[in-house]
Amino acid sequence: MAKSIDVSDLNIYYGDFLAVEGVTIPIAAKSVTAFIGPSGCGKSSFLRSLNRMHEVIPGARVEGKIIIDGNDLYGAGTDPVAVRREIGMVFQRPNPFPTMSIYENVIAGMRLNAKRMKKSEADDAVEKSLRSANLWAEVEDRLRRPGSSLSGGQQQRLCIARAIAVEPQVLLMDEPCSALDPISTSAIEDLIHDLQHDYTIVIVTHNMQQAARVSETTAFFNLSAVGEPGRLVEYGSTTKIFSNPDNESTEAYISGRFG
Repeated sequence: MAKSIDVSDLNIYYGDFLAVEGVTIPIAAKSVTAFIGPSGCGKSSFLRSLNRMHEVIPGARVEGKIIIDGNDLYGAGTDPVAVRREIGMVFQRPNPFPTMSIYENVIAGMRLNAKRMKKSEADDAVEKSLRSANLWAEVEDRLRRPGSSLSGGQQQRLCIARAIAVEPQVLLMDEPCSALDPISTSAIEDLIHDLQHDYTIVIVTHNMQQAARVSETTAFFNLSAVGEPGRLVEYGSTTKIFSNPDNESTEAYISGRFG
């Protein structure tokens, strides 16, 4: 069951450096929300804070709250591993496990979560996940070949299959098409449309056309100067943000006058 996320007064620090300041934003369930803005404005840091992935950087910490299904992701006793199981992530560059087959890549997360799986259960999970990622027809006859043998676009869809195999509630995507050709990008965008019926999806993108194509809501981030914290400038329906934004800097960024 896809879930909504409510973020309130979130500050993200790396050591003493305040990277993102004062973000309050609701993210609706079973929708696609796009984060846009110039490089260095905190989009990816904020995205990673939604499943505590930014904590892999020493000294990272947050103030504020991120609530999903009534639970504070940063509350006392909350297990970051459990958070990442519920909130999956797809990275900028496809990263299938190079020593694993296509089949083993898909169920890698499931094997970590479940001590034993019957072969029939694993087979079913692999097929279901690859079908959900629109990849099954292309790989069903070569599941034992390395995941790294696939094309870049196929590898990214394999990573999406791996992410959804553990049945998360939310799927985070950090510029998932930036390393892909236009045909593969189109395939990923079609897949995002399909997946939003079952998942809450948040995507960071530098491609304005992509944000307009795939999302219902858009959040524009910016920073006042290099070294200053990134802030959420404006949030609303993608149609409004792209046609009639409230903030001048939003309009300037979307129209290509900076960024």
